[in-house]
Amino acid sequence: MNKLWGMIAIALYGTQASVALAAVEQATDAKVPAPEGEAFIAPAPEPGEIPHCFAAVRPAPWQAPDLPFGVIEIVADDVELIGQASAQFDGDVDISSSTMTLNARSALIDKQQGLLNAQGPLTYRDGVAIITSRGLNASLDDSNIKLLAADYQLTEQQGRGGAEQLEVSQEALTLSNASFTTCPVDDETWSINADKIILSQQKGWGETHGATLKIYNTPVLYLPYFTFPINDQRKTGFLAPRLSSSNRYGVETITPYYINLAPNYDLTLTPRYMSKKGLQLQSEFRYLTETSQGMLGLEYLDSDKTERELGNRYIYHWQQQSYFNDQWRAGVDITNVSDDNYLTDLGSNYASKTDTHLARSGILTHLGERWRTDIQIQDYEVLGDHLESYTALPRIGFSQTQAYQLGWFDASINGEISHFRNSTRIIDEATRLHIEPKLSFSEDRYAWSFLSEFSLLHTYYDQQGDLADTDFEETVHRTLPKVRLYSQLNFERDTSLFVDNGIQTLEPQIQYLYTPNKDQNNIGLFDTTKLQDDFFGLFRDRRFSGVDRIAAANQITLGATTRVFDGKNEEVFNLSAGQIFYLSDSAKPTAQDFADDTSYDSLFASEAMWHWHRRWYLSGGIQYDIDGSQMIQSHLTLDYKGDDNELMQLNHRYANDVSGNTIEQVGMFTSVPIDDNWQFVASYHRDLDAGRSIEVYTGVQYESCCWAVQVTGHRQIETDLNQSINQEQAVFDSGIGIKFVLKGLGGKSSYDAQEILKEGIFGYRRPYFLTK
Repeated sequence: MNKLWGMIAIALYGTQASVALAAVEQATDAKVPAPEGEAFIAPAPEPGEIPHCFAAVRPAPWQAPDLPFGVIEIVADDVELIGQASAQFDGDVDISSSTMTLNARSALIDKQQGLLNAQGPLTYRDGVAIITSRGLNASLDDSNIKLLAADYQLTEQQGRGGAEQLEVSQEALTLSNASFTTCPVDDETWSINADKIILSQQKGWGETHGATLKIYNTPVLYLPYFTFPINDQRKTGFLAPRLSSSNRYGVETITPYYINLAPNYDLTLTPRYMSKKGLQLQSEFRYLTETSQGMLGLEYLDSDKTERELGNRYIYHWQQQSYFNDQWRAGVDITNVSDDNYLTDLGSNYASKTDTHLARSGILTHLGERWRTDIQIQDYEVLGDHLESYTALPRIGFSQTQAYQLGWFDASINGEISHFRNSTRIIDEATRLHIEPKLSFSEDRYAWSFLSEFSLLHTYYDQQGDLADTDFEETVHRTLPKVRLYSQLNFERDTSLFVDNGIQTLEPQIQYLYTPNKDQNNIGLFDTTKLQDDFFGLFRDRRFSGVDRIAAANQITLGATTRVFDGKNEEVFNLSAGQIFYLSDSAKPTAQDFADDTSYDSLFASEAMWHWHRRWYLSGGIQYDIDGSQMIQSHLTLDYKGDDNELMQLNHRYANDVSGNTIEQVGMFTSVPIDDNWQFVASYHRDLDAGRSIEVYTGVQYESCCWAVQVTGHRQIETDLNQSINQEQAVFDSGIGIKFVLKGLGGKSSYDAQEILKEGIFGYRRPYFLTK
């Protein structure tokens, strides 16, 4: 209603009158919305997110009348002109503009004083709220509207209440002697009653003065002043707190406080009080620039009451990705802890309790038309009683992104130069230069493909340290050829196996790999470790990461994959199986001079998945030593995923050698919706080899339209990285946790059952290829 007067046109139609008021002046106020950040109040739900609950407290979206900006239309049963400056409307009065609608019993417009008075019962609607009231006074000059004895309901998010007086302006809704809640009328679990409430849709927050929080109409907390958000814009304030109790921590409270510093950076400070350990401060700073986005995290405990000998305990984490232009990009990923057992003892969002090492790296990458260059500094902090890893200062790698064409052949060259340091090893410093030229020929057809590669692996080492009485040499030159021939066939046929009118594919593969045997014990191990033995590794052209060890090979690998697709082209079944056959004894893993106890000369590997129903999945895999007639590793997972967070998983895993121990475990995850509001989750893991449970985790949650609560309990084995994995006297930690949220006042939390189950040590995960 910006300066609405300027022209009045009245057209009488029987007993009705229509008045159009054209504005002389218009104004706009466009603002760039802030980037997505922390959200405090639940906005309009996504599809499938309790829409019935939100619909109970939110009216239908408001549709603005199709009127020019600044024009008012008034339709009434009767109209009486009072001189040249006023008009009285009676009966069913409808007042509309491009920004609001008003229905009242009567209305009086006084042009001379610039006032609009309406008598109720009346209903006022705009893009922010719907308001019922007994009377309205509006200033046509400054667009301020006052409503008496008003009941309001927000239209863009959950929120309703009442007020003795409600004032509407372009900036905010101001309520006097008012109430606010996000609960429906018939289930008002909580509400705020205040002397004054200011709701600013433009700023995205609410402000209260002299407020009392009531739970089931019972006062529980008085707050002289506080603010809360009313949409998904960022706002400084407290997030949802957590309360728990356990043997390890005692009574634990976590109270995050979010600070909105600017649209492109913010800070969260989280005091974490543990009665048995002390007060820990957690902080997280996030930032976004034109070229970079990143996060800095720090957790600090001044003195652990249970382990004072450790002194200060902390973890810091820095992660950043930068994109300077199409050619240059950079990344940083650094995590460091004060002691090896920090993660297993205190936990952190920046690493898992099961991590055995922490990465610290920085990389600068250049992408050219034909070449890619990576300049990297890399280090790992090894947790537990293990040898420290080497630091790469720096590693410069180069590779071709587009090969040179030499007739039918592609020619390329890859390589790196690296410098390693480690003062705790025999070789305390080393420089490595590796160059790998390659000549390849490939042919890809619909029914088949063929690849042949010839590579020359040349590596030079300069190793420094106390090398006397060792096999290590100061200078090493190693040159090895490598030949790889690979081919695959693709067959397809109609099938009724598992499905009607399906398609089955068969993809046999064969590979020949040759690399001569060479004594490499004169070379240190700087960044090289054995790769995983599974079906997907059978067709690799190497057994080790890095180039400090290049395994001899004179072998043929045979394998095949069959898949079944239904009429919608969705994969419902696959089975892959393969084995390596060695053509010479010297190429067998156990015959090589750097073999270890986990090498097998006749490895059979297989992976399978069966999706026989849209909700059921069965997946598994095995690695079997045919010569030794023993299982090496196996895993089996049965998954069910229903509607409304209904899920179930049963799993089994076996490994015959993990740090010298046999591991055989069974696990179970389940989530069962009890009704529309209640959800039950549980997980259980048992060590069959030791004959004991290793983790029990259970929880129940209640979620309504305006509040939610989670109660969880756990009993899990405590891990000490400085002791053997097979502790005879296992120590268990037991505890309970409570999380309570008043929607509209606390943090925007995820109530997904899968997220709750992930909080355990093992954590719920679906097999990576199950995406439906």
